[in-house]
Amino acid sequence: MFTGLIEEKGAIVAVEGLGDSVRLTIRGPLVTSDAGHGDSIAVNGVCLTVMSQGAGTFAADVMRESLERSSLGDLRVGDEVNLERATRAGDRLGGHIVQGHVDGTGLIIDRTPSEHWEVVRIGLPTDLAKYLVAKGSITVDGTSLTVVEVVDGAEPWFSISLIPTTLAETTLGGRAAGDRVNLEVDILAKYVERLLGAPHRDPHPEGAAHE
Repeated sequence: MFTGLIEEKGAIVAVEGLGDSVRLTIRGPLVTSDAGHGDSIAVNGVCLTVMSQGAGTFAADVMRESLERSSLGDLRVGDEVNLERATRAGDRLGGHIVQGHVDGTGLIIDRTPSEHWEVVRIGLPTDLAKYLVAKGSITVDGTSLTVVEVVDGAEPWFSISLIPTTLAETTLGGRAAGDRVNLEVDILAKYVERLLGAPHRDPHPEGAAHE
């Protein structure tokens, strides 16, 4: 589990094609400082497993499912990425509950700068729009953010506000209109949908023993 609070901006140092998967080598001195084989690190919001380590770098394999659902397949050597280590029990949950399981990608529509922040509009798939609410949580490229506005329709979109810290310390500060970003909706919304949509089942069917 993650919180969506980015620990550092890393960089892609190698991309190796493995047929139906890709091996990424990523520079991240902070996140690798205490990482070991098998540990989880979120890369642009996608939970990856550390396969090997070097001097301030780690390698992770990205399977076809992740390549199809996320923008990791677009990464090239030199690209910056958002990095976060898995949360430890007892740590502060400063963002929100993030699984590192990307639901799909969105496209940045435009950015509106202000004196101290920027408002960014992002288009998203229709099937994901239903999980967003104003003042709710959304993860964009691994960054926990608050939804400002949601607009449904044939081409749904939502907006977020980026404060100076987010602009400076995550890759979102350099994203431009047309860029693809990874989206993970709030897992709580999906659980609620599942519970409300599931047919009623009698916990004590006829003939079953119960107290």
